[in-house]
Amino acid sequence: MSAWLPTAPCTPEACVRVPAAVRARDVPRAVLRLGAVVLLLLAGIALTPFGARIPASLVRRWCRWIVRAAGVRVRVTGAAAPTGGLLLVANHISWLDIPLLAAVRPARMLAKTEVRRWPVAGALAARGGTLFIDRDRLRALPDTVARVAAALREGTAVAAFPEGSTWCGRAQGTFRRAVFQAALDAGVPVQPVRLGYRLTDGRTTTAPAYVGEDTLLASLWRVTTARGLIAEVEVRDALPPGGSPDRRALARAAQSQETAAPAWTHTVLVA
Repeated sequence: MSAWLPTAPCTPEACVRVPAAVRARDVPRAVLRLGAVVLLLLAGIALTPFGARIPASLVRRWCRWIVRAAGVRVRVTGAAAPTGGLLLVANHISWLDIPLLAAVRPARMLAKTEVRRWPVAGALAARGGTLFIDRDRLRALPDTVARVAAALREGTAVAAFPEGSTWCGRAQGTFRRAVFQAALDAGVPVQPVRLGYRLTDGRTTTAPAYVGEDTLLASLWRVTTARGLIAEVEVRDALPPGGSPDRRALARAAQSQETAAPAWTHTVLVA
């Protein structure tokens, strides 16, 4: 592991708290949820050859179905521009963040190379046009930025988690600047998105977090056995191209937008 990589102090032992003990009657439901998630992912893999012919509205709906199949309800506030080059940036808590961002607008994800090795989801990511970044090779960063900028110039949306690591949701990292250079080079807006997870009683929960040495299977099991999980997605105002002089200022502006107090007064609850 390279010393320059961003790291979070969050660990499953220190940060992840499940809202209630798993009951025996929760297990069959969790197994059904896991099966539904896998079936939806396999359906996505089967349909990837059709690519651009699939309507964006159907892709967004499919992404919400994945989250809903895991037993998580979705609250969405705001909307992203439906067309044109756009850099979507968000805080990073869980594997659920990926379909949640795609539910805002279908986009090419910027992900670490390790995602390729994820069962089922890794194959879907690779076939879906994910832009992979080798975080262990600092010299590869300029090439990654150039590839992201090229995708943005083509009118594609690219989604990234600039913290560079997952956090539990109660703490948050600093946005790294590199990906914002791609938005500057391509002359496209940046759309910050705030992600959070709560219970039906309004309490913040870390149950969906995927942090530290956690395994994907362990995180999946926590999510599918939990009761009353709600994912909150707040799409903040887009930062126009040319509004910031450099990537440092743009990263600061995006994080300022993203960390501002949530406003759930006009929330849409997607069952």
